[in-house]
Amino acid sequence: MSEKNVNHTKWMKRAIFLASLGKNTTSPNPRVGAVILDKDGNLISEGFHHKAGMPHAEAMAFNNLKKDAKEGSMYVNLEPCCHQGKTPPCVDKVISSGIRKVYISIQDPDKRVSGKGIKLLKEAGIQVHVGLCKKESLDLNKDFIYRNIAKKAFGVLKWAMSIDGRIGLKNGNSKWITNTKSRSSVHSFRAEFDAIIIGGNTLRKDNPILTTRGKINPEPLRVVFTKSLDLPSKSNLWDCDKAKTLLIYDSSTANESYLARIPKCVEVEKVSSDNPELISKILAKRGCNKVLWECGPRLATAAIKSNCIQEIITFIAPKILGGENSMNPFGDFEFREMDEVIKLSDSKVSLFGSDICIKSSFKK
Repeated sequence: MSEKNVNHTKWMKRAIFLASLGKNTTSPNPRVGAVILDKDGNLISEGFHHKAGMPHAEAMAFNNLKKDAKEGSMYVNLEPCCHQGKTPPCVDKVISSGIRKVYISIQDPDKRVSGKGIKLLKEAGIQVHVGLCKKESLDLNKDFIYRNIAKKAFGVLKWAMSIDGRIGLKNGNSKWITNTKSRSSVHSFRAEFDAIIIGGNTLRKDNPILTTRGKINPEPLRVVFTKSLDLPSKSNLWDCDKAKTLLIYDSSTANESYLARIPKCVEVEKVSSDNPELISKILAKRGCNKVLWECGPRLATAAIKSNCIQEIITFIAPKILGGENSMNPFGDFEFREMDEVIKLSDSKVSLFGSDICIKSSFKK
């Protein structure tokens, strides 16, 4: 088969599929897959980035070569890196291999790369084509891209409510609104995230565990944000053998004498105000691409107002809680006109027994 007759979209989609195999294990790195064809357009190798600290997709593909790649082609869903990190630059390996053409779906938003890898490939005489299957590649690494551009973690807000929009009775009782299938799915779904965030109120009332129940190792970082630091001395989140816990507190309002209650295994950071954006920036700096907000109404409202939420996931149970004073998912956004309200897009609906799950994105 002549290389000119190669179905380029087919091989880029293969690279994207390979990249998706590293879905829950690559942070803070992106998900990347690579495919190598020989000069006649035959598949001779492929690879993907398994985990941060392990070889990148391009290096894995070269390690798996069945024959010489000279004058061949490579397909990769993200621009090859050109800086020395935990692993050597991938660009150097591509250039030294004698590959003639490189098809790149999207440019890397990381400032250490961001076009520099493409430039080096072109300077070495390699033909570079950019933009194949761009939409799919942007979607696959939207959290990594967002963190690098916004310098904040990509945020997803999750809550469960009754069909009349209540998250609990007026006495605070909320166990359980949804069914066992919904709750089990949340444990699995947490594996997609680098961190899970709650507020101090949720910790005091629910004493959650916030793990995937062993579906991924290590477990996502558990994050508690508190304005008062008035937290219980005993809590499931203080058991750091299950998962790591980070406590973030507002130094402008907190009583720091309460820090004596917090076990030494819990990492502690302070911020200057109760703005949730500060939490998102801290987690981004720690390499968290995607974080899950499982917080109560006050923190959820503040997180949306400060643009910390990019997607929402709502579980709706066929139950009526009623009551004017029953708990709502949010506080007051102070909208006065219908054209001010928050509009969502790209909604996807699924069922968990009798419960409905709706996933939506915030309109850009």
